[in-house]
Amino acid sequence: MSNDVKQQVVERNDKLVVTVSLGDSSAEFSGTPEIVLQSINNFISKTVPEIDLAKKLSMNFSTKDLVDKFQDFVRITPEGPRVLADQAKLSDKELVALQLVAQRIASETRAGSSPWLTLSLLQETTSLNPKSLSSRLSELAKVGYVTKETIDDKSQFKISTIGIDWLSALLAKK
Repeated sequence: MSNDVKQQVVERNDKLVVTVSLGDSSAEFSGTPEIVLQSINNFISKTVPEIDLAKKLSMNFSTKDLVDKFQDFVRITPEGPRVLADQAKLSDKELVALQLVAQRIASETRAGSSPWLTLSLLQETTSLNPKSLSSRLSELAKVGYVTKETIDDKSQFKISTIGIDWLSALLAKK
């Protein structure tokens, strides 16, 4: 079966008409955009069942997902991304992970911003003791919640997808 999907979209009298071909299968759908979209998704799900399996195992967070999950904890300010939550109620790991989430949100919503933070910027934004910060980052990296990269002898860090999932679940309990 070919993986080439061809779509033809035509509007007729406020009805959306879409023809979808996938390999030897073909179907035409018409109606409101919502109904057509749902019909196309059903067609593809039935034609390619692996897509449903992949969706069940796939984990990814859009910018909207991140904002929805962390809007009560972080803000993007003119001075940069900041943790808004009461830091006294957060563990050092949670604080570091939240700062990295805030940085990721900023990178996805601001042109030119990077999801990576250096150790010195993390120390500045979290106000953690440098030794404590290094230890927490090592612990988070060891379990895969944070990714570390070294460029020109400078370490920088970003939150991983698994780290976002872990932090989201943890904060949902608070």
